[in-house]
Amino acid sequence: MDMPTMPAAGDAPPPAKAVVEDIDGFLRVLDDGTVLRSSEGPEFCPATFPGTHPSVQWKEAVYDKAKNLRVRMYKPSSSSSSSSTAAGNNGKKKLPVLVHFHGGGFCLGSCAWANVHAFCLRLAADAAAVVLSAGYRLAPEHRLPAAFDDGVAFLRWLRDQQCPAADGWLADAADFGRVFVTGDSAGGTIAHHLAVRAGAGELDLGLGPATVKVRGYVLLMPFFGGARRTRSEAECPGEELLNLDLFDRLWRLSLPAGATRDHPAANPFGPDSPDLGAVDLRPVLVVAGGLDMLRDRAADYAERLAAMGKPVELVEFAGQPHGFYTLDPGSDATGELIAVVSRFVRSRLANA
Repeated sequence: MDMPTMPAAGDAPPPAKAVVEDIDGFLRVLDDGTVLRSSEGPEFCPATFPGTHPSVQWKEAVYDKAKNLRVRMYKPSSSSSSSSTAAGNNGKKKLPVLVHFHGGGFCLGSCAWANVHAFCLRLAADAAAVVLSAGYRLAPEHRLPAAFDDGVAFLRWLRDQQCPAADGWLADAADFGRVFVTGDSAGGTIAHHLAVRAGAGELDLGLGPATVKVRGYVLLMPFFGGARRTRSEAECPGEELLNLDLFDRLWRLSLPAGATRDHPAANPFGPDSPDLGAVDLRPVLVVAGGLDMLRDRAADYAERLAAMGKPVELVEFAGQPHGFYTLDPGSDATGELIAVVSRFVRSRLANA
């Protein structure tokens, strides 16, 4: 019988791996590149958030098997509450579609997090829309532009849901000709990049009856960056949960290795970013928070687009912090936010 090999006398144990990045214990990067993720969500998304809604049905699907990327799909149980619906072949009312990308600085987050789930339930109910909450690959395992590419892949998956072999659960309720792309924080940045790719003619969403028509984009407190600090960034207290140091670390982990915050993935107006004046952008709704460290970047983004003659609307929620709608999905402020999104959707459809 072979005996186990014993270490020679005086052999030192293997050196302990050092933690080189630690995002509040939820994500740790070791010095050999190993990424450790907590199986638990952060403190602000406890499992006590509502998991069901009396007027919304939901289920999960895999939209990219190779990458194991999932989507949570939500639809109101009855579509009779929306006056802007269109009738499908089966006589049922079809609803606008809100494609939603969660936040988390490209390094954290999931469409399955309890707070994201609760927000999407309310969004579907109050906006009378089909909501598709799509996951995407996270950094640092998958640095940008991986998340943007996954956004493109999801829209193409959505296009293919109109084929006869697709799951009818979605097709029976969704109007693929009235799609809006929404995103929270990092998800808002994904929405921006999808808008740019579509406006530059780089996003093929089909022809004829199997077409996805994106009518507009909703950027909820988008996670933009830049090498030069804005006033709202510089004045952010270090003791805040979402502070400047945390956001810097998230950019360091998610951008291509060695890139600065002026990289096109982070800064829409960086030195190497595309000229948005030459891009045919669909209407954009930008939401900012008065207490959000990223408030100035969101406002500057909207102001620059407006100066270019782009169809953009900026709405600021005074006194609200970053991501208030997922911090408390049941709040009155979240209800007001969803009302703003609903008005934007209705106005864009009325003018289509």
